[in-house]
Amino acid sequence: MTPNAVVGAERGQVRARRGRSRSSPRSLASWGVPWLYLAPALVVLGGLLLYPVYQLGLISVFRYTQAQVSGGEPTAFVGLGNYSDVFADDQFWSVLLATVGFAAACVVSTLAVGCALAVLLTRVRAVPRMALMLAGLGAWATPAVTGSTVWLFLFDPDFGPVNRVLGLGDHSWTYGRYSAFLLVLLEVVWCSFPFVMVTVYAGIRAVPSEVLEAAALDGASQWRIWRSVLAPMLRPILMVVTIQSVIWDFKIFTQIYVMTGGGGIAGQNLVLNVYAYQQAFASSQYGLGAAIGVVTLLVLLGVTLGYLRLLRRQGEEL
Repeated sequence: MTPNAVVGAERGQVRARRGRSRSSPRSLASWGVPWLYLAPALVVLGGLLLYPVYQLGLISVFRYTQAQVSGGEPTAFVGLGNYSDVFADDQFWSVLLATVGFAAACVVSTLAVGCALAVLLTRVRAVPRMALMLAGLGAWATPAVTGSTVWLFLFDPDFGPVNRVLGLGDHSWTYGRYSAFLLVLLEVVWCSFPFVMVTVYAGIRAVPSEVLEAAALDGASQWRIWRSVLAPMLRPILMVVTIQSVIWDFKIFTQIYVMTGGGGIAGQNLVLNVYAYQQAFASSQYGLGAAIGVVTLLVLLGVTLGYLRLLRRQGEEL
């Protein structure tokens, strides 16, 4: 037998062994065990997430108004008609632009405050650190309606202490568009930064102290240590809190609805969720509201996937 034939035979045996190992019962069992453990969670997620999304998409392709809800008229399939109506509405595009800008401002502000306080927690003693964490967790645990009502009282033009301290008289923060958005932003950051603070603080505590001491001995400032040492090492954690913040802030409803009275004067403070609510329940255009909800879901998926793709291009393991 020639050397080439021997090599070919050996390769054939290796392929045969690989084929047997891939199709062996043990390999199939080891492949199926993780999915068996995940099955209960997947069933729960399917019931709580996939089915509502399916219903949302189903309603969005039908003419579904109060007449159909009450049974007075049959539902009519309109295909992409609701989406055409949404995209042809100039108010939708202005609301979408306002939602993107407002959510971006909330995410950046929340990350900045949360990361700054996380670094502060590593610099203070045990008692003030515990007090700050308890205060943050208290803000985080406060229901959105309660927190929004408290902030409205603080900035009330007649009885609020903020105007008295700042000497603004009877200035109404919810009358102007940008001042109302600013007020809601402050409340959103107040109730959102504890999640970022606690998560980033846990990540900082996991960083070896020798690394931070070496950077300090080399003369690096606190900002330089954060930018060049901590931020790269905490990138997976920052990725998680950023995605969570984007999702939370993009679909804000309660704070806008409560603090601006349903979207502000003439709808100047509308965001997509409040806009969809008005279309679906105030106008009884449930199919139109469902279409806006689907568009919101697709925008969130696009932003999240784009962010993950950007991180992957930078060499981050996902």
